[in-house]
Amino acid sequence: MAPNQSTNLATSVDKLLGSHSGDPLSIKAAINMLRDKTGTERSDADIEGLITKKAAACGVPIVSDREI
Repeated sequence: MAPNQSTNLATSVDKLLGSHSGDPLSIKAAINMLRDKTGTERSDADIEGLITKKAAACGVPIVSDREI
């Protein structure tokens, strides 16, 4: 994984969480949107972990609806 890919994903997660309001954020939908936007090759579990960590830090509620 290229270093800028990781930064791009982290920045995209920050933007997603910063603009989210209302209902809890669907992890499944967020992963799909981030994958489409960034083209990341990181696993769904890695992306979910990043979203979960950042969402907890900024108080955004999430729904863990990703199939394992």
